[in-house]
Amino acid sequence: MYMKISSILLVVVLASMAYPSHAFAGAKSEKDAQFAEKVKSEIAKLGTGSDTRVEVKLRDKTKLQGHISEVGIESFTVVDDKTGSLTAVTYPQVKQVKGNNLSDGAKIAIAVGIFFAVVLITSSIWPGR
Repeated sequence: MYMKISSILLVVVLASMAYPSHAFAGAKSEKDAQFAEKVKSEIAKLGTGSDTRVEVKLRDKTKLQGHISEVGIESFTVVDDKTGSLTAVTYPQVKQVKGNNLSDGAKIAIAVGIFFAVVLITSSIWPGR
Protein backbone atom coordinates (compact mmCIF):
# COMPACT_ATOMS: atom_id res chain seq x y z
CA MET A 1 0.00 0.00 0.00
CA TYR A 2 2.82 2.39 0.97
CA MET A 3 4.76 1.57 -2.20
CA LYS A 4 1.70 2.17 -4.38
CA ILE A 5 1.04 5.64 -2.91
CA SER A 6 4.74 6.52 -3.12
CA SER A 7 4.97 5.51 -6.77
CA ILE A 8 1.85 7.50 -7.70
CA LEU A 9 3.19 10.54 -5.86
CA LEU A 10 6.55 10.17 -7.61
CA VAL A 11 4.85 9.99 -11.03
CA VAL A 12 2.84 13.15 -10.28
CA VAL A 13 5.92 15.06 -9.12
CA LEU A 14 7.98 13.98 -12.15
CA ALA A 15 5.16 14.82 -14.55
CA SER A 16 4.76 18.30 -13.06
CA MET A 17 8.52 18.88 -13.36
CA ALA A 18 8.59 17.63 -16.95
CA TYR A 19 5.84 20.03 -18.05
CA PRO A 20 6.38 23.28 -16.13
CA SER A 21 3.68 25.87 -16.34
CA HIS A 22 4.71 29.19 -17.87
CA ALA A 23 1.32 30.73 -17.19
CA PHE A 24 2.43 32.23 -13.90
CA ALA A 25 5.69 33.72 -15.16
CA GLY A 26 4.17 37.08 -16.13
CA ALA A 27 1.32 37.08 -13.65
CA LYS A 28 2.86 39.65 -11.30
CA SER A 29 3.74 42.11 -14.05
CA GLU A 30 0.27 41.70 -15.57
CA LYS A 31 -1.35 42.32 -12.19
CA ASP A 32 0.80 45.41 -11.69
CA ALA A 33 -0.16 46.72 -15.13
CA GLN A 34 -3.85 46.10 -14.46
CA PHE A 35 -3.61 47.82 -11.08
CA ALA A 36 -1.83 50.79 -12.68
CA GLU A 37 -4.68 51.08 -15.20
CA LYS A 38 -7.20 50.94 -12.35
CA VAL A 39 -5.34 53.70 -10.51
CA LYS A 40 -5.26 55.75 -13.70
CA SER A 41 -9.02 55.47 -14.16
CA GLU A 42 -9.70 56.32 -10.50
CA ILE A 43 -7.48 59.41 -10.71
CA ALA A 44 -9.28 60.44 -13.90
CA LYS A 45 -12.64 60.07 -12.11
CA LEU A 46 -11.46 62.28 -9.26
CA GLY A 47 -10.37 65.02 -11.64
CA THR A 48 -8.12 67.97 -10.93
CA GLY A 49 -8.37 71.15 -8.90
CA SER A 50 -8.10 72.33 -5.35
CA ASP A 51 -11.41 70.62 -4.48
CA THR A 52 -9.94 67.21 -5.26
CA ARG A 53 -8.50 66.04 -1.95
CA VAL A 54 -6.38 62.94 -2.24
CA GLU A 55 -4.16 60.76 -0.08
CA VAL A 56 -1.72 58.59 -2.02
CA LYS A 57 0.34 55.77 -0.55
CA LEU A 58 3.29 54.76 -2.69
CA ARG A 59 5.01 51.38 -2.92
CA ASP A 60 8.04 52.80 -1.10
CA LYS A 61 5.71 53.57 1.87
CA THR A 62 5.70 57.32 1.22
CA LYS A 63 2.41 59.12 1.86
CA LEU A 64 1.32 62.17 -0.10
CA GLN A 65 -1.63 64.37 0.86
CA GLY A 66 -3.02 67.29 -1.06
CA HIS A 67 -4.89 67.79 -4.30
CA ILE A 68 -4.36 66.73 -7.89
CA SER A 69 -3.21 69.54 -10.14
CA GLU A 70 -2.48 67.64 -13.35
CA VAL A 71 -3.31 64.24 -14.82
CA GLY A 72 -1.21 62.84 -17.66
CA ILE A 73 -0.88 59.63 -19.62
CA GLU A 74 2.00 58.22 -17.56
CA SER A 75 1.72 60.21 -14.31
CA PHE A 76 -0.23 62.70 -12.23
CA THR A 77 0.86 65.58 -10.02
CA VAL A 78 -0.05 65.97 -6.35
CA VAL A 79 0.22 69.41 -4.72
CA ASP A 80 0.83 69.42 -0.98
CA ASP A 81 -1.73 71.83 0.53
CA LYS A 82 0.56 72.83 3.41
CA THR A 83 3.82 73.45 1.57
CA GLY A 84 2.63 73.90 -2.01
CA SER A 85 5.26 71.48 -3.30
CA LEU A 86 4.53 69.53 -6.48
CA THR A 87 5.17 65.79 -6.65
CA ALA A 88 4.90 63.88 -9.92
CA VAL A 89 3.74 60.30 -9.37
CA THR A 90 3.75 57.58 -12.00
CA TYR A 91 0.83 55.16 -11.88
CA PRO A 92 2.93 52.03 -11.17
CA GLN A 93 4.39 53.72 -8.05
CA VAL A 94 0.96 53.90 -6.41
CA LYS A 95 -0.06 51.34 -3.81
CA GLN A 96 -3.31 52.97 -2.64
CA VAL A 97 -5.34 56.07 -3.46
CA LYS A 98 -8.00 57.64 -1.24
CA GLY A 99 -9.81 60.63 -2.57
CA ASN A 100 -13.02 62.53 -2.21
CA ASN A 101 -14.56 64.67 -4.84
CA LEU A 102 -18.28 64.96 -5.26
CA SER A 103 -19.47 65.00 -8.83
CA ASP A 104 -22.01 67.57 -9.99
CA GLY A 105 -24.74 64.90 -9.95
CA ALA A 106 -23.98 64.05 -6.34
CA LYS A 107 -24.05 67.71 -5.35
CA ILE A 108 -27.43 68.17 -7.05
CA ALA A 109 -28.81 65.05 -5.38
CA ILE A 110 -27.68 66.31 -1.96
CA ALA A 111 -29.25 69.74 -2.59
CA VAL A 112 -32.55 68.16 -3.69
CA GLY A 113 -32.53 65.89 -0.63
CA ILE A 114 -31.99 68.86 1.68
CA PHE A 115 -34.77 70.79 -0.04
CA PHE A 116 -37.26 67.95 0.41
CA ALA A 117 -36.18 67.46 4.03
CA VAL A 118 -36.83 71.16 4.73
CA VAL A 119 -40.23 70.96 3.00
CA LEU A 120 -41.14 67.83 4.98
CA ILE A 121 -40.09 69.39 8.29
CA THR A 122 -41.91 72.65 7.67
CA SER A 123 -45.07 70.87 6.55
CA SER A 124 -45.06 68.77 9.72
CA ILE A 125 -44.54 71.86 11.91
CA TRP A 126 -47.28 73.89 10.20
CA PRO A 127 -49.93 71.43 9.06
CA GLY A 128 -52.19 72.56 6.23
CA ARG A 129 -54.37 75.62 6.76
